[in-house]
Amino acid sequence: MSPVYRWLAFAASIFIVPLLEIHNLTKIFPLGESIFGGGARGEIRAVNDVSLDIQSGETLGLVGESGSGKSTLGRLVLRLIEPDSGSIRFDGHDLLGAAHSELRHLRRDMQIIFQDPFGSLDPRMRVEDVIAEPLIIHEGMRPETRRLRVAELLRAVGLDGSAMHRFPHEFSGGQRQRIGIARALALRPKFIVADEPVSALDVSVGSQIVNLLAHLQRQLGLTYLFISHSMPVVRYLATRIAVMSRGRIVETGSTEQITQHPQDAYTRSLLEATPEVVT
Repeated sequence: MSPVYRWLAFAASIFIVPLLEIHNLTKIFPLGESIFGGGARGEIRAVNDVSLDIQSGETLGLVGESGSGKSTLGRLVLRLIEPDSGSIRFDGHDLLGAAHSELRHLRRDMQIIFQDPFGSLDPRMRVEDVIAEPLIIHEGMRPETRRLRVAELLRAVGLDGSAMHRFPHEFSGGQRQRIGIARALALRPKFIVADEPVSALDVSVGSQIVNLLAHLQRQLGLTYLFISHSMPVVRYLATRIAVMSRGRIVETGSTEQITQHPQDAYTRSLLEATPEVVT
């Protein structure tokens, strides 16, 4: 690499502002009242002083065991739950200081794919209405235009347009997750939190969903926070990896660095537990 190229790369790393900036984020949950009286039994720091940046167009894989705080962090980022301290900036905006009207506008660019494809879709709503709901709330599209947009979204996730007239219970788990992805894409977001999107699916179907997410990212320029307990899945999809344990980030680095030269003992234990790469 030439000195000029090195300098340009260094300058770019300084002046490019991340799409998402998380600083010293903390969320504490009380354990509740003691059965013996005397007040609360203590607290759990589900997210403990976490700082992370995510660049536009990348996938940051957030990996750790169940209960490590990954899903709580994902929900904090979207302000689905409120932090106790810290700061979150999205696309230059202070999320925690945003007024309701500003936050409503920002939510168009920030969406989530939930873990459970069975529980995340309203069983009383047809697929058309499930996917169209954000379009109605945020854009007020006319019914004809909305229907065309829903059909387009279904095709984008590998489903036939006729699926819009059916109910979620008529689909398999993998198909329901595709419907959930279509709903997340409805407003053309910049950033998606994918919260364990394949953990409830069998391996072959999960691999199809991971490949779909990778394809959509290339096609639409999406940025992902991809949450998983599976190092092989994260290794396959992520640009960078952050390893989380007991509410803290214990290690962050490029996918190659984390998987080939892990520095933390916890990271090494995750790699040893799941050595095979997903293909």
